[in-house]
Amino acid sequence: MLDLRDDPLLIEQYEAHHRAVWPEVRAHLERQGVLDMEIYRLGTRLCMVMEVDEQKFDAARMRQAEQEDPSLQAWERLMWTFQQPTPWTPDGCKWVPARCIFRLSSGADAV
Repeated sequence: MLDLRDDPLLIEQYEAHHRAVWPEVRAHLERQGVLDMEIYRLGTRLCMVMEVDEQKFDAARMRQAEQEDPSLQAWERLMWTFQQPTPWTPDGCKWVPARCIFRLSSGADAV
């Protein structure tokens, strides 16, 4: 989960960037084992859902690769002009996981 700055022009620009994600960003996600990614927006709140290859995906390795690639660093700096942490985001973090509390397919009331 992540928030956007509450500015309609910035939100439109953010969405425009995601209609034309840089090829370097797409390639990075695929190299890291991200099979699919969706970002949903409600007002200023964003929710990212990723389908990953469990054998290939490692969040720490993905963050490390992002820190070592100038193109990915540029993308993240650009995105941060539109984004802001949620009220529950720890210092120094950006996207933070939300706890799943229900999944129909699990057959349980809580996950």
